[in-house]
Amino acid sequence: MEKYQILQMLSPGALGVNLVVEELETETRFLIKQVECIDEHHANKALEELMPLLKLQHHNISLYHEMFIMWNNKISSLFLCLVMDYYTQGTFQNIMENKRKLKEVIDTEWMHTMLSQVLDAIKYLHELNIVHRNLKPSNIVLVNNGYCKLQDLSSQALMTHEAKWNVRAEEDPCQKSWMAPEALKFSFSSKSDIWSLGCIILDMATCSFLNDTEAMQLRKTLRHHPGSLKPILKAMEEKQIPGADVYYLLLPFMLHINPSDRLAIRDVMYVTFMSNSFRTSSVALNMQRQMVPIFITDVLLEGNMANILDVMQNFSSRPEVQLRAINKFLTMPEDQLGLPWPTELVEEVISIIKQHEKILDIVLSTCSLLLRVLGQALAHDEEAEIPRSSLIISFLMEALRSYPNSERLITVNYNVLSIISSQGQISEELEEEGLFQLAQEHLEHFQKDRDICLAILSLLWSLLVDGCIKESQFEQVVVLLLRSIQLCPGRVLLVNNAFRGLASLAKVSELVAFRIVVLEEGSSGLHLIQDIYQLYKDDPEVVENLCMVLAHLTSYKEILPELESGGIKDLVQVIRGRFTSSLELISYADEILQVLEATVQPSPQEDQLEPPAALETPKVSSPMQRDPLFRP
Repeated sequence: MEKYQILQMLSPGALGVNLVVEELETETRFLIKQVECIDEHHANKALEELMPLLKLQHHNISLYHEMFIMWNNKISSLFLCLVMDYYTQGTFQNIMENKRKLKEVIDTEWMHTMLSQVLDAIKYLHELNIVHRNLKPSNIVLVNNGYCKLQDLSSQALMTHEAKWNVRAEEDPCQKSWMAPEALKFSFSSKSDIWSLGCIILDMATCSFLNDTEAMQLRKTLRHHPGSLKPILKAMEEKQIPGADVYYLLLPFMLHINPSDRLAIRDVMYVTFMSNSFRTSSVALNMQRQMVPIFITDVLLEGNMANILDVMQNFSSRPEVQLRAINKFLTMPEDQLGLPWPTELVEEVISIIKQHEKILDIVLSTCSLLLRVLGQALAHDEEAEIPRSSLIISFLMEALRSYPNSERLITVNYNVLSIISSQGQISEELEEEGLFQLAQEHLEHFQKDRDICLAILSLLWSLLVDGCIKESQFEQVVVLLLRSIQLCPGRVLLVNNAFRGLASLAKVSELVAFRIVVLEEGSSGLHLIQDIYQLYKDDPEVVENLCMVLAHLTSYKEILPELESGGIKDLVQVIRGRFTSSLELISYADEILQVLEATVQPSPQEDQLEPPAALETPKVSSPMQRDPLFRP
């Protein structure tokens, strides 16, 4: 104590004497709590328990700066001295005493702000398995009007001095009225802090209509008769105390006599932050422009779908909250997702996420959520209405353009677009967004990526099946289908679907048929068809789809010479001889041969294509090596 000068002795606390001192060297003022100890063993045990508190780092906890043991010669007693910050702005106790005198309600915004800070501090302690043990209004000090700190954390050794407790209780009965029932028997846990916190909240909520004596008597009565809380809660509602709705939910579960039945601090935070009355506290956290702590985010997200959406709205500018919220949706059980989502709900989520379009993880998670929500809704009910607004399509296309190298995002987005296109006329909008050009770029860049190629083809097939492709878009789609076959010849599902798509278009458009035969000057899709046959000549499904395309091509007289000169007649004759048991395939083959055999051979001047590849040659170079689709 030699380096401190005592300036003032404050009213004694439950554990000892509080001194306002000034450090002689720095002239800094501190508060020293002197706790009388039974003996040296008791002092050392308490000191050992309290030493870890020197390492605490939280902006809402008043830290201990120094701890030491001293001998007081005047009274021949040993004291443990705890040095902490000294604040002059008062405590929660001063605020409540003043409001009780005036019979005024505590300012709602102030209470939200302070309670947010207190909850954050207690959560920090409990995460470290530290129990405050001495929570009460006088131990929550005001740094300024909008900033508070917990102080006077205690230890098990100091709180189990029964004789000292009895003396203090007689001097000031109010000292122990915030303590939990089990704490009176010197049993402390994090749930003891929850009881004390509940008493503090109860005091703050009732200070406008309960005086000091009534409030203290209520706190004591609750230890034996928890039902006495009900009329108080009812009175809050009748008097329209701000926050009455959250107190009605919160306090009965904080003030259970049995500690195991009380809420944990995480639960208290959830109920508080997510109530309608306390949303301003969420806004306050947001306005601080600080990253919301993960544990607070997780607590806020521990609810149903509506609660998660509330969190997303309240923290709309915080990317870390949005990412965890979207991932929460992704892992939520299907029966809790509230499927199907209406368009308004999907747009609401996307509108929030659009603030964070520069963060790939958030965009990818959002697109994955759309795939899950829309896909599962359609799986359960094929007639379900799938959201397909311009906002959704624009978001998906912008993501494709913004992240050209994210293979997973590209795959997911094409799959989502396939689902959306299955129920609506969106091809014109997709064309305006540059889909067909973008799809061709993706096919060429990711030609070895099976998932991307299949996802693109799936979208094209969906547009075809549902009649979404306009005649003006036929040529672009043909190019994409042929290009997908050329780039991914070894993927049988892709090849089959591409041929089906080509057949569907060739059936209704002579222009499509011409584009298949003469894709552009000097190149032909017929070479690709021959190459694919060589790869799949033992697969009747692929060969049948190939013949279906050729059968539709033969319905146009203008291109019959190109088919004949391109070796298609010889190819189909080979197919006809190999697949004698497939009636559908034979039917296509006979239809093709009948038309071609009736065709007059074109003159040499009309022959615009190269001679056909030797069909019976056992080894044919791969389509990738020969690049027959675009060779001169």
